[in-house]
Amino acid sequence: MTPAEEVIVRYVLPIVIAYGLAWIVQRLSGRMVGRFMGLSEYAPERMRLRQERQRTLHDLLASTIGFIAFTVASVFTVGLFIDTTTLVWMLDLFAAGFGLGARPLISDFLTGISFIFEDTFDVGEKVEFLGVGGGTIEGVIERINLRTTMIRAPSGELYTIPNGEIRAIRNFSRGRFSTTDITLTLPASGLNEAIPLLEALGVEAVALLPNLLEPWQVISATGIVGQQAELQLVVKTRFGKAAEMRPRLLALVQERLTEAGIQLSD
Repeated sequence: MTPAEEVIVRYVLPIVIAYGLAWIVQRLSGRMVGRFMGLSEYAPERMRLRQERQRTLHDLLASTIGFIAFTVASVFTVGLFIDTTTLVWMLDLFAAGFGLGARPLISDFLTGISFIFEDTFDVGEKVEFLGVGGGTIEGVIERINLRTTMIRAPSGELYTIPNGEIRAIRNFSRGRFSTTDITLTLPASGLNEAIPLLEALGVEAVALLPNLLEPWQVISATGIVGQQAELQLVVKTRFGKAAEMRPRLLALVQERLTEAGIQLSD
């Protein structure tokens, strides 16, 4: 065997095989994770997680498997050229240097790993990330991997955010209720008659409007009284139903005030 052939057999071929296997593992990681999580079309429905959580965990676990595969291939490659003792010493030194020089990257990966165990947000949910780059980013989660999270803004742009920069999260898709406020301007002389009527109507409205969760509160947002006064109805509705409920509430309040002879001011 010639020296060139010996080099190929001893070094080049194992390296190609190691990285080839790592590439294959990365390519198949999605399918492996899918089978593990019961994403196969043949898996029983009761064994499946909700679809959004499936997609989130699928992306995170698949990227983790790919990262581990290439890390193992890299360590194996280095081990071909140096002995085990030196390799361990170099790995310790590299870990120390890497930890100091690549803190943001390490933070991204650790945060990505934490997303595997936590359920803060999922693919397909509308969220707002606070404090990213000194501002906020709002949109729909499109993809989550071990290092970054991709979010589609309402205007169409795709943001790629390092996981380590995600601090405070506002999740619009997991609200328990929505609120809508209605402001009424009426003559101050009619307050004594209007307030009891509105309070009683709030109790009645719960039965009339199924998406209303509880009787509304009647408050004065400004606290200013003159010839006219403003009353505000603080209404709590089922999550995502506030916009739909607002015109119905306006029609109901206008009808009852008109029946009672209470005129609203311009």
